[in-house]
Amino acid sequence: MTSTTGHETRIEADPALPTIRIVREFDAPQARVFRAWIEPELVTQWLGPKDLDMKIDTWDARTGGSYRYSMHREGQEIAAFYGSFHEVRPDTRLVQTFTYEGVPDGVSLETASFEAIGEGRTRVTVLSVVDSLVARDAILASGMERGVVEGYQKLDALLASA
Repeated sequence: MTSTTGHETRIEADPALPTIRIVREFDAPQARVFRAWIEPELVTQWLGPKDLDMKIDTWDARTGGSYRYSMHREGQEIAAFYGSFHEVRPDTRLVQTFTYEGVPDGVSLETASFEAIGEGRTRVTVLSVVDSLVARDAILASGMERGVVEGYQKLDALLASA
């Protein structure tokens, strides 16, 4: 899939590992991209599919902090997610757990790495690790690809306007 900027969103699943790797480049400096990942007033503007609105209940983006948010369509909550921030290393790394409330036993560990690639651009690599290939395949089948791709398109627009 490609975004409006022409940057490809690569979603990779190694057939032998319970992981999902997402790689995407953004036309903005590393610090600005990282900030969009951790500041709640920015996160709500881009995370998730275009047809959903995000409401944050808790957002404490620091090492040891936690979060909970829900996604809404036409005022109706359709999904909620929560987790803990295990490491927030400014501009370079974010490690957190991620749980969909509908599957509370399905915790993933996500590591997002932010890499400056020159000319004011940033590559973000997110590695999600789950407890089984079955869980990984269920995530991939859930429609998450649309949410990731559309969310990154919204992030492109947000970064361009900042």
